[in-house]
Amino acid sequence: MNKVYLCLAHMSGNEMKYIQEAFDTNWVVPLGPNVNAFEEDLEKFTGEGKKVVALASGTAAVHLGMIALGVKKGDEVICQSFTFAASCNPAVYLGATPVFVGSEEKTWNMDPNMLEDAIKDRIQKTGKKPKVIVPVYMYGMPAYIDEIMEIANRYDIPLLEDSAEAFGSKYKGKMTGAIGAYGVMSFNGNKMITTSGGGALICPNEDAKRKIMFYATQARENKPYYLHKEIGFNYRMSNVCAGIGRGQMTVVEDHIKHHQRIAQMYREAFDGHEVIRFHTHPEDYMEPNYWLSTITFEDGTAACTNDIEPNESVMKAMKALSDAGIESRPLWRPMHTQPVYKDAPAYVNGTSEKLFRKGLCLPSGPCVTDDDVNRVISILKESVRA
Repeated sequence: MNKVYLCLAHMSGNEMKYIQEAFDTNWVVPLGPNVNAFEEDLEKFTGEGKKVVALASGTAAVHLGMIALGVKKGDEVICQSFTFAASCNPAVYLGATPVFVGSEEKTWNMDPNMLEDAIKDRIQKTGKKPKVIVPVYMYGMPAYIDEIMEIANRYDIPLLEDSAEAFGSKYKGKMTGAIGAYGVMSFNGNKMITTSGGGALICPNEDAKRKIMFYATQARENKPYYLHKEIGFNYRMSNVCAGIGRGQMTVVEDHIKHHQRIAQMYREAFDGHEVIRFHTHPEDYMEPNYWLSTITFEDGTAACTNDIEPNESVMKAMKALSDAGIESRPLWRPMHTQPVYKDAPAYVNGTSEKLFRKGLCLPSGPCVTDDDVNRVISILKESVRA
């Protein structure tokens, strides 16, 4: 049988038209008609009157979002611990310190209670409040963003939403990434849509968009020669890659529906299972894209060790799936447990560590078939019986 991947890129068939246009017109640089049109498509998709800048990666979007919000050397940035490193590394690029906050058990995202504890404690210890809060929507699951926003507004700390895994997810009818001050998109090869590599920053208005484009194009001043008063970056998206994105936008709704339907298949298969639990949205007003469907093995072993390693059930299931040519992956290892961040402040309660020990990501992408899902389900159920 063919190998089954977690989330393999799926082409609509329209991408080559836009790519060919780029080559035919010699627009093969990090600007051009495809970039402009892709940004317009993203702005319509996002709504809320937001503006979008297409960039080289989601990491670049996090970096520029922090710059736009004034993060500088010596500042602290509140980051979700249960995430990928790209959510917090840009703080270090800027000479700031990530302050990690743990997750609550329902959405697996930033815990509002621990967030407020962290803010209060950092003010007490440092004499100043953190500069930015970076909540992340893990695996496409919206966070309790109203509660997070209420705290952020009360302390007057802006939100940079990391919606890299949640393209198309909604919270109370709004697109994730369009709620805070700025929002991050990712179009890496395994995301909901792809531009090969790439990302985008959702901006509050046209002035903010112009400022981000300035920094993304080496901070060149408006002169007939190269004049630089600030440090800039080479972060704009290629016109060729944007052509892929334009083609992908023609099938984005189909991709989202496919991920959600596969999630429903997993949910129904594991409903009431004695060991395997499917992670579903806890509130009706949350509409995840289910970028990756995820499960946990509730066999009581997650809290039985201090080792930060996936437990035996996870490893056994991964091996069984791998032997059948099926890709799977443990959940993200929390950032506060990563050696590179061992000295960073952390406000956690053990939830994210337990999730890492007992959780698994399952094939969910647009190339995954119903037969593939049924094979995964059968193998997983057998793995916990063995």
